[in-house]
Formats: sequence, C-alpha cells, structure tokens
Amino acid sequence: MTVAEIRELINLAAETGIAELEVQRGENRVRIRRTLASEQQVVLAAAAAVPRQDLASASPASPAAPAEAGPDSSLITVRSPIVGTFYESSAPGSPPFVRVGEHVQPGKVLCIIESMKLMNEIEAEVHGILESKLVQNGQPVEYGEALFAIRPV
Repeated sequence: MTVAEIRELINLAAETGIAELEVQRGENRVRIRRTLASEQQVVLAAAAAVPRQDLASASPASPAAPAEAGPDSSLITVRSPIVGTFYESSAPGSPPFVRVGEHVQPGKVLCIIESMKLMNEIEAEVHGILESKLVQNGQPVEYGEALFAIRPV
C-alpha cells in the first residue's frame, strides 16, 4: 500500500465522518481512527495477527472517554471505540473475560466487539475493580456507548 493510498483513505474517513476504517491488503493492514480532541484514552482496541500500521487523523486521543459525573463520579466508564456486537467471552459457552467484582489491570481483555467480521479485543487501561457490566452478551453497541464501570484502585 502506497503513502498516496493511505492519504486517500484518511481523506475518505474525514469526509464521511466514519469513526474507524481498517483495510487489509495481503500482509499490510492500515487502521484509521477518527476521534474528538476532548476525549481521553481509556481503552484500546487490539486485534490482528499480521503486522499493521495505526494511523490517526488529526487527534492523538482514543475513542474511549472517561466517566461522566453521575451518582458515583469516581468510576471510570469504558466505552465502545467502534460500532459492533458486544461479546463477553471468546466463544459461546466459554466463561466471560471478566466478572463484576473482579480486579482488572491495564491490558486485561474485558470483552470483544465484532465489527465487519473482525473481532476487536477491548482492554482495560486502568487498575481497578469491575463495578458493573452495562450491556448484555450479543447486544449491538454504538460508538461511545458505555460498556463497563471500573472503580480505580
């Protein structure tokens, strides 16, 4: 994939307003994520068995945002970085990646979001205790939708 083709993909993402675009050609994979400048990084989407290049347009922030002020503003809300289907385990009948009350640390897989036949692992970015799971297994989720609440420790 040439630099000109990558620039064209970045322009396409900016013009259409899509949140994330991933293109694979043979061994090359390019992922482009659009985010708002006011958002802070809380989760990372990680998937891919082949080498890839991550390119962000304009903003270095991730699509996940911190918890909003509410009944307990000390909780961090893990939000979906993409549109897709929420899965709490790697396969039907398998135990969930995490359970409410469990301690999590950065890099711990919390769930999978399937989007366009790609399985994207959503990982914790903070040390804490999982206080609540906010979506049901198999439920469609939107970009920015709250998935989990974590109490930092």
